[in-house]
Amino acid sequence: MPDPIRQLARLVARARRAGLHEPEAMTLATSGRGGRPSARMVLMRGLDARGLAFFTNSRSRKGRELARLPWAAVVFYWPRLRRQVRVEGRIRRLDPAESDAYFATRPREARLAAWASDQSAPISSRAVLQARFRQASARFRGRDVPRPAHWGGYRLVPDAFEFWAARPHRLHDRIRYTRGTKAWRAVRLAP
Repeated sequence: MPDPIRQLARLVARARRAGLHEPEAMTLATSGRGGRPSARMVLMRGLDARGLAFFTNSRSRKGRELARLPWAAVVFYWPRLRRQVRVEGRIRRLDPAESDAYFATRPREARLAAWASDQSAPISSRAVLQARFRQASARFRGRDVPRPAHWGGYRLVPDAFEFWAARPHRLHDRIRYTRGTKAWRAVRLAP
């Protein structure tokens, strides 16, 4: 029985073994007002039968767009492997305990940055950002840096995958998986 989640996990592991930088990097596409598309790179920080997890500031543009329309698509692309994977599905917020657990694994400086940066908001200069970072450092000097309430995890619950593999003469392999009621259904697409 096909399992696109396991297939994606194997490709990420292969990219890691090949020494590719940040093989978990994926382009996250969301929709803004009026359906206007918006895309940016994020890091997948979890993959299991429930879907793909990533973390961000919920006040950021992507956080606001996901709150308004909780559907997204991601794309992984590993040029050296000549592979690409597209995933589409519904977005769900992770529970606070999961977000806390992941936040605690981040380097201290990254946790401080979550407090210092009002992600996606205009800022007058880099000096202002650095001053906010120093303020956060002073605020939490000598103690643990807790997760800000506006920072947390999201899970893309997939309902479709598309695996692409480069082949000679542009006769690429494209396999699309869609979630059925009991199993994933696979269909080959013309390149």
